[in-house]
Amino acid sequence: MLFVDLNCDLGESFGLFKIGNDSEVLKHITSANIACGYHAGDHNVMMETVKMAEAHGVRIGAHPGFPDLHGFGRREMKLSAEEIYNLTVYQIGALSAATKACGTKVVHVKPHGALYNMAAKDKSIADAVACAVADVNPALVLFGLAGSSLVKAGKEHGLQVAEEVFADRTYQPDGSLTPRSHTNAIIHDPEIAINRVIRMVREGRVEAVDGTDIEIKADTICIHGDEPRALDFAVKLNEALKAEGIEVGRGWDSP
Repeated sequence: MLFVDLNCDLGESFGLFKIGNDSEVLKHITSANIACGYHAGDHNVMMETVKMAEAHGVRIGAHPGFPDLHGFGRREMKLSAEEIYNLTVYQIGALSAATKACGTKVVHVKPHGALYNMAAKDKSIADAVACAVADVNPALVLFGLAGSSLVKAGKEHGLQVAEEVFADRTYQPDGSLTPRSHTNAIIHDPEIAINRVIRMVREGRVEAVDGTDIEIKADTICIHGDEPRALDFAVKLNEALKAEGIEVGRGWDSP
């Protein structure tokens, strides 16, 4: 039996600004990456999302990003390794306090947006993130782009890692995600996206934008909660995976 985790970035509303359909999406995923107030989210949304995730039996993860509400954490920032370490520790700590107050715990950490993409390529940034996670709690699982510097850094710091693939994004020949600024970065056809996911899970391969076939490891699949059709896609992906005999559940050893 093949197993794969489904994760989604949630808790990204703040104040009067509402984004996503978290309460419904949570019914169809197994891991929730909850914003910690820097790129999105706030103390009220964080607590509410933690409670909803716990009620649905969904594993809770911290989703730390750059302090960039206006850019939704998707703009690169030039910060030192020490600053990245500190902001990662701070945000994991915020969510950890919220989960403790709610009688549950943080299980994993997945960086957000530009921080995630920079850590995938830059060893110093990857080391800063991985070190922060290990220092806060070495039992935490680190989510990172499959085959990336972040995955390697996590292993070097003794962390359990979950290699992540994206259902709605295209890949470059080197295994990196196509930048969102490119017109072919996003896959809008759900059937194409689902077929790619099934192949990534079953065969460990995906077609890059230049037509080459690249190897990829799929422990967990990302669904973007801020996308308008996130709920519909989550439902269809669950159905397709089950039809293929792929169990939606833990894709790695949880702490």
